[in-house]
Amino acid sequence: MTISTRGAAQAPAVLVLEDGRAFRGRAYGAVGETFGEAVFSTGMTGYQETLTDPSYHRQVVVMTAPHVGNTGVNDEDPESGRIWVSGYVVRDPARVPSNWRSRRSLDEELERQGVVGISGIDTRALTRHLRERGAMRVGIFSGDAIADDATLLARVQQAPGMVGADLAAEVATKEAYVVPAVGTKRFTVAAIDLGIKGMTPRRMAERGIEVHVLPATATLEDVYAVGPDGVFFSNGPGDPATADHPVSVMRGVLERKTPLFGICFGNQILGRALGFGTYKLKYGHRGINQPVQDRTTGKVEVTAHNHGFAVDAPLDKVSDTEFGRAEVSHVCLNDQVVEGLHLLDQPAFSVQYHPEAAAGPHDAAYLFDRFVSLMEGQRA
Repeated sequence: MTISTRGAAQAPAVLVLEDGRAFRGRAYGAVGETFGEAVFSTGMTGYQETLTDPSYHRQVVVMTAPHVGNTGVNDEDPESGRIWVSGYVVRDPARVPSNWRSRRSLDEELERQGVVGISGIDTRALTRHLRERGAMRVGIFSGDAIADDATLLARVQQAPGMVGADLAAEVATKEAYVVPAVGTKRFTVAAIDLGIKGMTPRRMAERGIEVHVLPATATLEDVYAVGPDGVFFSNGPGDPATADHPVSVMRGVLERKTPLFGICFGNQILGRALGFGTYKLKYGHRGINQPVQDRTTGKVEVTAHNHGFAVDAPLDKVSDTEFGRAEVSHVCLNDQVVEGLHLLDQPAFSVQYHPEAAAGPHDAAYLFDRFVSLMEGQRA
């Protein structure tokens, strides 16, 4: 990525997909060039949480909502210490942000952090193209980075894809840290950071859990050195087929039958630990309005997602695994993709979405209570 932070609003910009389709607009944020996987997010709100979610590392996010940036940027809502998307695509950016918590505009924040974006293009046409052709490599070029179409296309096609990408360690914490329990401490949880969002340990802390957040490279010995009542595997970016180390650690946790909870990337890790495969979705699930059914209760939840890979597990039967019987606990109602796994013979479960749900919805917050119940049962 090469960037400049001068004259973004006036600079022309072009977005080039790896299949050759191009969209021309205006620079939004920093001026320069960037590459990544083109994906679309269907959320109408929560753009600040999306931008700072480490799961979006090396992705160029297309917002399907036409108006973006209306509430500006504040200093309370980021999910991590920086913006992680590699590029940002909007149709009609707000000219003047208006919110009592706003500290600066979205385009100012993108420019400040060196994120190259584009505005003024037909994001509906781009989204339809990605739905039909699938997520693909993309480049955004603005200002002096613009060249002839053939040159830009060649540069996009040379960029790395998401299949085979091992990215968790790039976004995870390098040093362990502790999020203390709110009120009386009830449990200790070791959380493996594969790209964790800031709200996740806070949701656990609200339930009396002291959360020890560990690097993605943490060993099984590191996990049990904190004396955990439970182990948590977070969300994160990249191809789960590359995550051999987290899978090995999770298998060790399963062997000890410690209560276990995984979300998003953690769901895919559990799938691999149980012997299931994973595969790349055509265009993935992203946004805060994805319908999922909890098959254990029959309830339908509106949920927050960001995943381009899924677990290949049978929907119609209980599977025998090395760690006992397992079943699919949650399923996406749009396309029947596996959205959760549950072990029947020991305390372990996972979901493919984000129950901490900043900036909403909060339908799935009960899953943290389910994790607490597992730890209570194990202690009893």
